[in-house]
Amino acid sequence: MTLSRHTIDLSPYGINTIAMRNLPPAKLYREGLRSGGESVISSTGALIAFSGEKTGRSPNDKRVVELAPSKDNIWWGDINIPFPQASHQRNREIAVKFLDQSDRMYVFDGFAGWDKAHRIKVRVITTRAYHALFMHNMLIRPTAEELDQFGEPDYVIYNAGQCPADTSVEGVNTETSVSLSFEDQEMVILGTEYAGEMKKGVFTIMNYLMPLKGELSMHCSATAETGAARSAILFGLSGTGKTTLSADPNRELIGDDEHVWTNQGVFNIEGGCYAKVIDLSEEKEPDIFRALKFNAVLENVVYDEEHVVDYTDISITENTRGSYPIEHIPNARIPCVAGQPSDVIFLTCDAFGVLPPVAKLTPAQAMFHFISGYTAKVAGTEVGITEPQATFSACFGAPFMVWHPTKYAELLAEKIQQHQVNVWLVNTGWSGGAYGVGSRIKLKYSRAIIDAINKGELAHAPTQQDPRFGFSIVTKCSNVPDEILDPHNAWADKAAYEMQANQLAEMFNQNFEKYSAQAADDIKAAAPKIL
Repeated sequence: MTLSRHTIDLSPYGINTIAMRNLPPAKLYREGLRSGGESVISSTGALIAFSGEKTGRSPNDKRVVELAPSKDNIWWGDINIPFPQASHQRNREIAVKFLDQSDRMYVFDGFAGWDKAHRIKVRVITTRAYHALFMHNMLIRPTAEELDQFGEPDYVIYNAGQCPADTSVEGVNTETSVSLSFEDQEMVILGTEYAGEMKKGVFTIMNYLMPLKGELSMHCSATAETGAARSAILFGLSGTGKTTLSADPNRELIGDDEHVWTNQGVFNIEGGCYAKVIDLSEEKEPDIFRALKFNAVLENVVYDEEHVVDYTDISITENTRGSYPIEHIPNARIPCVAGQPSDVIFLTCDAFGVLPPVAKLTPAQAMFHFISGYTAKVAGTEVGITEPQATFSACFGAPFMVWHPTKYAELLAEKIQQHQVNVWLVNTGWSGGAYGVGSRIKLKYSRAIIDAINKGELAHAPTQQDPRFGFSIVTKCSNVPDEILDPHNAWADKAAYEMQANQLAEMFNQNFEKYSAQAADDIKAAAPKIL
């Protein structure tokens, strides 16, 4: 099938084309620039590309083929929507026909997973040079020898995103359709050119395969002690500070988004990072800002006549993105593998001002908060939000989970207990009152808390049990004022705090009801009490 290192015969897939394979970035730049104005080069050397009408993922159009043996393992519902195998095969036929008629074809062969014992081989077939460069960044780039010996892939992504889906196909509701078959070991993309569909498709595959092997796939960032094996894991939804707090010059970055925790330690699934770049500045995020150079892809950004990007301009989308190889981050550890974590950190931005800046969790509480995946949005973050709004995303990444959330929670608890790992809840949100009354916890305090956790200081710090949530509130932390560590004391109006705390506790409990049937008794007992 492979004609040379950089060409490949796609006829075994029904695509009668010799495709360009694993082209070096410079050649992909040339291909992108020649394709009718598809791309331009930014003033910093990144390739600017546009994804067309779709500027974000299309979760409502994602489908998973319902077929044995995987169907008995999958958490079916609004996230994993069942799809007939015949419909997936029809999607593939449509994609293959479109790809077969395309003038230029690109293939990228790469790995998902830095640990060779668990990595999979992924082949991406696409018509867009920027998609090939994007996956060159996001998958792990094979060496010349590995590419020569790549062989047949474990999974194939047919990216025919420029071709609309056929709504007459059963289960296809719009002209966008993203279908994944674990039995056929392939993914088909129609009607969307947003590059993130490929990245998250690979993550979804790993989220199915790793628990099959008893390993925990995680939507998190990870760092390691410089020059040492010991690592730390940071979970958190958008806006909680996951990327910012993992950018620690005193630690090595393992990865910013997707990892697997095994009996050997932690490894990154990806070969790069895919960062939001809205309002990006060198002052606020110097590492990310400087990473957006040659080899990087900037998606859907606005630029001036000198190709200087205006990161504040959201006229195309608020979801502007940058993709870059992880080695663009100066303190990244290559290969992206670390030893067992000493600490697991759940980041939340509590806009209600109820949760403490830092609390220690028992294994059962860790499972409860992991399944809950709580944070809060504040006014101005989305249209229609005028007051704090609770957001729950199971396992801090529900859109990409394949098994029931309790499966991942059980694996988390097993590894926490096996390796004697401390688990922390860190609130980067409000203190002394809810949004509009209290104040946002200063970033320097959140950094001090993470630093104290990583140094082992908080493992021996004094604590007091919260009567409502049950966790142990840390009452002393270097470089953090004592008065903000206990949220009850930080509120001037104590009665208002009690009322707000009960409301948040009730939100947690209502959200957890949908998981309680499959949750063990100790996890249910970790739910907050209404006082």
